[in-house]
Amino acid sequence: LISGDDLREIFSFDKFNGKERKILAKKYCRYAKFITDQNINLIFAAVGMFNSTRTWYRKNIDNYIEIFIKTKIEDIIKAKKKKIYHKKNVGEIVGINIKPELPKKPNIIINNNFKRSSEVLAKELVKKIKLLYNGRNS
Repeated sequence: LISGDDLREIFSFDKFNGKERKILAKKYCRYAKFITDQNINLIFAAVGMFNSTRTWYRKNIDNYIEIFIKTKIEDIIKAKKKKIYHKKNVGEIVGINIKPELPKKPNIIINNNFKRSSEVLAKELVKKIKLLYNGRNS
């Protein structure tokens, strides 16, 4: 499991504008391919802003599963889960002044309004992964 914050630290990346995010997305792709080519399961818990990146993953990563945690920006801010949404003058922020390209056809969608615990959401996700995996192998 690697978060978007982890990836930014790994690649020493602290820029947040659209151009720089695209550069970082390409690095994510190469890194994911490197790890998964070694038969290691990898979970990127990161804002996937670009459909081109998701398309690349589908074409180049075996057994790629796209999971969309669907959440309203208002709920994220209200829940105070990400400090960046409460800082002033931090620049470009996804959901505030950068509009992400939402997934077109994710394999799994989990709706999160922060009213259910992480444990409940995790159980729902595992159940959906098992259903998807069993469907792929039938």
